[in-house]
Amino acid sequence: MRPTPLLCLLLAMSALLTVAAPAHARDGFDPAEVDAFVTAYLDRHGLPGAAVAVVKDGETVHEAGYGEDAEGRPITEHTRLRIGSVSKSITAFAVLRLVDEGRVDLDAPAARYLPDAAPDGVTVRQLLSHASGLPNPTVVGPARSLEEGVAGIEDLPPAAEPGTSYLYSNLNYWMAALIVERVSGRDFTDHLAEEVFTPLGMEDTVATTTTRDPVAGLSRGHITAYGGAFPAPTPEAMNSGAGGVVSTSHDMAAWLAMQQREGIGPDGRRLLSASLIEESHTEQPSTTRAGLGWRHSGPQVTPARISHSGIVSGYNAQQDLVPGSGYGVVVLLNSFTPSRENAYEISSGIIDLTEDRTTDPGRATATVIDLVLGGVTVTVVALGALGLWRSRRWAACRAAWPAWRFALRLLPQCVAPALAVFLFLVAPALQDNSYVPVDVFWLFPALAVLVGALGVVGAGLTTARAAARIRTGVTVRR
Repeated sequence: MRPTPLLCLLLAMSALLTVAAPAHARDGFDPAEVDAFVTAYLDRHGLPGAAVAVVKDGETVHEAGYGEDAEGRPITEHTRLRIGSVSKSITAFAVLRLVDEGRVDLDAPAARYLPDAAPDGVTVRQLLSHASGLPNPTVVGPARSLEEGVAGIEDLPPAAEPGTSYLYSNLNYWMAALIVERVSGRDFTDHLAEEVFTPLGMEDTVATTTTRDPVAGLSRGHITAYGGAFPAPTPEAMNSGAGGVVSTSHDMAAWLAMQQREGIGPDGRRLLSASLIEESHTEQPSTTRAGLGWRHSGPQVTPARISHSGIVSGYNAQQDLVPGSGYGVVVLLNSFTPSRENAYEISSGIIDLTEDRTTDPGRATATVIDLVLGGVTVTVVALGALGLWRSRRWAACRAAWPAWRFALRLLPQCVAPALAVFLFLVAPALQDNSYVPVDVFWLFPALAVLVGALGVVGAGLTTARAAARIRTGVTVRR
C-alpha cells in the first residue's frame, strides 16, 4: 500500500526526533533512585551523613540530606559543610571576573599584581591551571593570612619550570586569592561574599581564612575507621583561596547551575562572560586535563565530566558537570575516609543513574583495609606481649654475646619506635608546622594505631631485653 502524505510526514518527524535524541537520554529523572542509592551507600560504608544536589541544564532537579551531623541533628540540603579544594573553582571564578572587567590579564606575569611575592616567569593562567611549577607545601605553616601564606614563595626552588607541566599546589591558589585582594582592595572573603555568593543567592555559604575561623552551624566532621565514623577535629591551617569555603548542597547547586547557564545568575544577571566560563572548563596548555579551577576526567571515565574534588580532615566533597547530558552533581560529606574518595563514588553513582545505568553501593574496601590493619595491630600486640614474657629467656640465650653484637641485635626493634617518634613528634614540628601529634592520628587512625603499636612494642621489647641482660650480670666475653 502506498503511504499517505500524512504518514510520510509522521515518519519523517519520528526519524528527526530519533536522530536528535542523545543515546543516553532517559524518559525521566527519578529522585527516589538517588535517595535509595545514597542511603544504601552510607549504610554500606559506615558514613554518618551526606548532602546532595542534582542540576539539569541550569536548574536544580533534586536536593536532599541524609544521616546526621556530629551533634545528632539531621543533615539537610541547607547543612553547612566544608568543601575543601572545590573552593579552587570559586577562587578561579573570582579571578576571571576581574579578567572580564579588564582589571587582570590572564596571561600577564603574576608579579605584575604581586611584585613582592610572585616568582619570575609565572603567569596568572599558570597559577589557575597548576602549571606554575610551584611545589605543593608538604607541611601546614602557621600563617594567619594570605600575606603570611605567600611570604617567601619567590625564594622557593621551583619543582618545574613555569608552563612546562602540571603540578598541583595550594600555593597557586593562595597567590590567586591574594591577587584578588590586591586588585579589588578588599579582603578575599569579603570579595567572595559580595561578588560571588550574594549574586548567586548562596545565603549559607561563607569563605574562611583559616580553619579556626568560627562558622555558625558548622559541626565537626568525622574520620572513618574500622567500619565506623568518629567526630574529628580539623587541624589548624591557613586555607584561604585553596580550600576555605563552607557551603551547602543547596547553594552549590546554584553554583553549578550558573556554570551550566554559561555565567548567568539566577536573576538573569550575567556574572561572567560565556567565553571565560568556557575557558575555565577548557584544558589548558602544558597540563594534564586541567582547566582553570576545574579538571577533565580521564579517557577511562564515561560519561566525560568536568570536576573538582575536595578533601579536608573530617569532610569530603565532589562537584561534577556532565556536558554530554546537561546534568551536574554535587556531593558533600561530613566525613573523610583516608583510603577512599566516597564523595566521588557517590557522585559517579548518581551520574550513572542519570545515564539509566544500574548502580550499587560497591564494596566497603576502606573498611576491609582498616580491619586488615586492625588485625595486624592485634597480632603485633600479641607477639609483643609474648616477646616481653620471654625477654629474660631471650637475653639469657644471648648472654655470651659481646655487648656490641647484643646491641646490634636490638637495632631492628628500634626502627618502629624511631618511625613512631618521627611521625607523631618530629613531623608535626617541622617548619613551624601548625599540626600537633593528635592531628597526625586523625589523618589515618587505623594506620596510626598500627604504627603506634609497633613503636610501643618495639620500645618495650628493646627495654625489656636490655634490662634482662643487665640483670643476668654475665661477664661479657672480650
